Amino acid sequence: MKKGLIALSPLVVFILMYLVTSIIAGDFYKVPITVAFMAASMYAVVVCGGLPLGKRIDIFSRGAGKGQMMLMIWIFILAGAFAHSAKVMGAIDATVNLSLMLLPGNMLLAGLFLAACFISLSVGTSVGTIVALTPIAAGIASQTDSSVALVTAVVVGGSFFGDNLSFISDTTIAATQTQGCRLSDKFRVNSFIVMPAALIVFVAYLFMGSGIHSPQNVPDVSFVKVIPYLIVLLTAIFGMNVMAVLALGILSSGLIGLLTSSFDFYGWMGAMGEGIVGMGELIIITMMAGGLLEIIKQNGGIDFLIRILTSHVSNKRGAELSIAALVSMVNLCTANNTVAILTVGGIAKQIGDRYGVDNRKCASILDTFSCTMQGIIPYGAQMLMAAGLAQLNPVSILPYLYYPLVVGIAALLSIMLRYPKRYS
Repeated sequence: MKKGLIALSPLVVFILMYLVTSIIAGDFYKVPITVAFMAASMYAVVVCGGLPLGKRIDIFSRGAGKGQMMLMIWIFILAGAFAHSAKVMGAIDATVNLSLMLLPGNMLLAGLFLAACFISLSVGTSVGTIVALTPIAAGIASQTDSSVALVTAVVVGGSFFGDNLSFISDTTIAATQTQGCRLSDKFRVNSFIVMPAALIVFVAYLFMGSGIHSPQNVPDVSFVKVIPYLIVLLTAIFGMNVMAVLALGILSSGLIGLLTSSFDFYGWMGAMGEGIVGMGELIIITMMAGGLLEIIKQNGGIDFLIRILTSHVSNKRGAELSIAALVSMVNLCTANNTVAILTVGGIAKQIGDRYGVDNRKCASILDTFSCTMQGIIPYGAQMLMAAGLAQLNPVSILPYLYYPLVVGIAALLSIMLRYPKRYS
């Protein structure tokens, strides 16, 4: 028990350093999240007992430089270069003006949510959806005097709709493979749980958007400058790799910017450089989080959580609740929903088989609760990406993340009320 608590204590240090001090100060910008991660990382290296200092640092560095972390960093770099070069070229202004022209003011929130749901369902990735829509959402917010944090949260919430449901989502694939069920079966179970939640949130956005008014004089739309975003959206929908999608976005932004004299060649290079530098904090956070979580895993923190959460299971409902708690806690520690599912999938299968849980329901629980947790932690890749693109503090987005919370409540009710009955 003591060893397990010590293994998890770096997370407590991070929470105390960042959330508690920020709440006391009444300002979430008072303590930079990078400083909180640095303090927690240094503490983790210190308490990683029984090993020479050099070995502890090696473990931390191995976690920081893992393939998944480096892939995330590459996506951040390309996203920064694309977002800023598109902004300087005028793509954001053009797309925002087009959106204002096509959608009435009271449909902007609901329309953005629908767009995020559709795109994420098509591409199977929340990160790709956030990269494509967040700059547009932030621009719409500034044009309509709306809360940038609220409009960004609309996109983030909608992006998790497809991350949870899409046939090509890595979380869906991981959940079904670990539980030995078909993608279509898991989709059916998930649909019963998340479709009502999505409808509730959509209706809520209709009411919330009723007070939003489009500007009276919308500037003329330069349609050619919308092309980079159309390229990004369409290639993502057809399943192209997110890095290839961003590379095409960068290239198209540069070519159109040069052709329309929005910038010269050196201006394009400068815009990309500024965008990459703007992602520096996210890159640092990603690496420190990876190292921190690797040390927690090395010290047995993940195994400790698994033992605690499965020690009092006695029936089917308890088994489902323990699987939900297990994947949620591991996701909290790993900040990666796919990794969380892969980490506990085998154990969840054993628990489910022992207590007669339908493997399709088990797969749905794994995916839904991991996406819920990933959607509400301020240090997840999706939240960091959205905050970076909208130039916000991640915590400022949290109060407006309705969809992940509603889905989490719906998933919990499905366990407590044995719904859908056919799979419960």
